[in-house]
Amino acid sequence: MTNDISGTTATPTTPLPIAPGRWAMDPFHSAVNFAVRHLGIAKVRGRFGGVRAELFVGERVEDVRVSATVDLASIDTGNADRDAHVRASDLLDVAKRPTMAYRSTRVSGEGEDWTMEGELTIGDVTRPVTLAVEFGGLGSMPGGDGRHAGFEATGEIRRSEFGLDFAPGLLGEVVKIQLDMQFVEPAAA
Repeated sequence: MTNDISGTTATPTTPLPIAPGRWAMDPFHSAVNFAVRHLGIAKVRGRFGGVRAELFVGERVEDVRVSATVDLASIDTGNADRDAHVRASDLLDVAKRPTMAYRSTRVSGEGEDWTMEGELTIGDVTRPVTLAVEFGGLGSMPGGDGRHAGFEATGEIRRSEFGLDFAPGLLGEVVKIQLDMQFVEPAAA
């Protein structure tokens, strides 16, 4: 959803809800999670622990950029044997596909509801992926390391579009993605 309650959509003159600058990811309060159907009857959920992300905020909505890189070997589904098998060459093949990277190409919205269009690369395959983004707001940590901005982004990918068509029937085609991210405000100049 890209509209706020009043039904307006952000324009180049709409003020952004956070200050311009290069916001750094808070790794202790950020997570990249996923869910995929197993046997068509239930979901297996997991997360990736190795994540790096940056948020660049300009003066206008058109200047906002997000980039993120995920270490695919950092997969954690709560089962070490399953994780080792998923990393292997007959499945995810992290030797061939060590990372997954996302680069935004357009951000739009206003208030709490935003849309981020971008390109997701897994191995040597790049495809467009759009995420629904909810802006959670700004808050300050006790101890004063600057203000934090919170976001939740959700979307989905189709495994076959990225060459990850292993285990059909065992694993679902659609992988749901949920990112809970906090970024730390740049220090004042």
